Amino acid sequence: MTSTTPTGHPAQQEPEVISLLTAGRLLGMGRTKAYRLAKAGEFPCRVLRIGGRYAVPVRGLRALLDYTNEASSESCPAREDG
Repeated sequence: MTSTTPTGHPAQQEPEVISLLTAGRLLGMGRTKAYRLAKAGEFPCRVLRIGGRYAVPVRGLRALLDYTNEASSESCPAREDG
């Protein structure tokens, strides 16, 4: 009989989204700045508002940080400040 369940453990898979605070820390910013930018729509990556919380798609954050090996439709465009 063949099993149809995935062979990998769910705990070992990466999440699809992370918290705004975690994403901000990966980008070198503090909590206040991360939330201020998200609220103003100026966070350097796509931010989702889910209920009263902010979430950042990991795929877009990786694209911003150049960690992806393939092109992504959720990539974040580079921002030029100033």
